[in-house]
Amino acid sequence: MRRDAQAIILLLVGGGMLRLAWTGDYLNYVKPYAFWLIVPAGVILIAVAAITGWNAWRAKQATEDGHGHGEPKVAWLLLAPVVGMLLVAPDALGSYEAERTGTVVGAEENRSTYPELPDDVDPVPLTLLDYAARAIFDEGQTLEGHRIQLRGFILYEGDEPQLARMVVSCCAADARPVKIGFDGEPPTDLEPDQWVEVVGEYSPRQGRDEINGELVPYIEVESITNIPTPDNEYQ
Repeated sequence: MRRDAQAIILLLVGGGMLRLAWTGDYLNYVKPYAFWLIVPAGVILIAVAAITGWNAWRAKQATEDGHGHGEPKVAWLLLAPVVGMLLVAPDALGSYEAERTGTVVGAEENRSTYPELPDDVDPVPLTLLDYAARAIFDEGQTLEGHRIQLRGFILYEGDEPQLARMVVSCCAADARPVKIGFDGEPPTDLEPDQWVEVVGEYSPRQGRDEINGELVPYIEVESITNIPTPDNEYQ
């Protein structure tokens, strides 16, 4: 590829990384701590693009015939996927992926002692992963006697709605869902990918994930309220 094309690709990729960091869209791909890796990487790519572009311009000026005997113009088509990435950034993973991926809870095998929940907070906000681990590995001992608040998106396993959230270790490539079933009488108009806040109490009921057979805990539903999609959709 010609150096001027290389410079443009580097500029677009570096600028795209800085744009993702500025808008917060980088959270659709990586965990928050990656912000401090993305910004320097974007700046370095832009600097390299400037140096490459300057060298390409000097080489062109030094060419006696000035006809630019380089690669064919079709090489510029390599810019298409880069431009596409900048213009059409994929959303965070949601119900489509979660319905086709087994729950992450069984893989955690977290059987450590769980701290007691505060008695002066009602309801107690928990992550889905924390609730699921307490419900399965601690048999709900630290959950009983408390009203719990969970936030996630809706997915369906067959005709049954569930609450879910994607858990990432590093980036979206390793994302897996944690799933919570609804005990009681949840609303019948829940839509996939709809973000909700669920308030309820621990339920000893458990099911099995259809994908990997791991345990799926339930929560006794008191209320389900629609909420805006959070800035960071992953846990």
